[in-house]
This record gives sequence, structure tokens and C-alpha cells, in this order.
Amino acid sequence: MTEGMRKWRRALFYFLVLVAAALLAFFADIAVRIGDELIARPQFYPALQMVPASELASLPLATRFDFPLGSEHGAMAYNAQRFTENKHLGDDLNGIGGEDSDLGDPIFTIADGCVLLARDGGPGWGNVIIVLHAYDEKCQRKYAQSYYAHLQTMLVTAREEVWRGEQIGTVGTAQGRYWAHLHFEMREFITPYIGPGYRQDTRGWLDPSAFIQAHRGAPADDVGRAPAR
Repeated sequence: MTEGMRKWRRALFYFLVLVAAALLAFFADIAVRIGDELIARPQFYPALQMVPASELASLPLATRFDFPLGSEHGAMAYNAQRFTENKHLGDDLNGIGGEDSDLGDPIFTIADGCVLLARDGGPGWGNVIIVLHAYDEKCQRKYAQSYYAHLQTMLVTAREEVWRGEQIGTVGTAQGRYWAHLHFEMREFITPYIGPGYRQDTRGWLDPSAFIQAHRGAPADDVGRAPAR
């Protein structure tokens, strides 16, 4: 083998080593950037499944809706960012002290229903609980979801039946991402979809405060959370 051939092979070897190193660095960078998302994605697949008709039919009919934070009629809490404000898909409910004064405060389910989802919702969400409710409107059975996000703790699990006024979690910060508050949504979906939080198109989402006010089902002087069952 001539000296020129040996130099050519040596140069080719070094070139291939550099290419391999570059490819390794590229795929390592991809793994670091989206690896967690790829690993976590399978747990989102159940959200694409429809709730069986038999389970929908067996849902208890909610005859009254209360607010999830503060008192049952919404006192002792304020709405820091309302539905559609800045394309917001829910209400950001805070204790009246502001900042982290409500950290750990109890969160109550707004009506009788069944827990569809209770888990970490991913970056920006923290712990999320979704409850499905059945209610009557003009003699027609309808369904709505209540959505509770940024929770510090969750006290219920998926497929568990819950009752109006039952504590299901506590106010959190989405693992330190925000000041303590409850991100609360109302939806017309029946699948446990995490969602974007902000969106121009609000079809499928309901104004949470307006929905509860319209479906309170209780006189103004009827105060107090429902007794535990």
C-alpha cells in the first residue's frame, strides 16, 4: 500500500469518526429537548377515548352547582383572570388575600359527578382533576366537565364518584410556576382532554362563573357546603 493510500484511509477514518460524533450529538440534543414529552405521551392516549354510553347514563343528575373555591356562592375568593380575558379558557380563582395566601386552601367539586382524570397535566399545568357532570336543561339531559388545575394535592382518583361540596384537592402553584390560584374551566366535552389553557376559539368551553350562576339551583339564603356523604 502506498503512502498516499494510507493517508487517504486515515483521512477517511477521521472523517467518519467526526460524522458519527456529529450524529450522536444531534440525537442526544433531540433526546434532551423532547425526551420527557415522548416518554410521557402514552399516558395522554386515554384522553382520546369516549366515555361509554352506559357510564354516561349512570351519572347522577346534578341539581345544584356551587363555586369550587371560597364559599359555595363564590365569596371569599376573587377572579383574577376571567374567561376569554387574554384568550383565557377559564377563570383564575384566588383567595382574597392574594399571592400565595390561599396555598393549600381546599378545592371543592362544584356538583355531583364522576372523576375522569386526576394526574399531573404536564408543564404549566401541575396536578389536574377533571370531573364529568350530568344536568338537566329544559328537560334535556346534558353533560359538562369541571376542570381544576395547578393543584398542590389531589384527594380523588379517576373513575371515583364525587358529590357537590366534597373536597377534591388543594390550591397549588403548578409546582412553583405561578402564585397560588385555581385555574378553573367548564367544558362541554365528555373526554378528559388537558387542553391549551389559552385559545382564540372558545367553542366547547363555557364561561365558568356564568354557568354556575345559571345553574346554582339554590336560593340566595341557602348557605353552607353540602354535608359529607
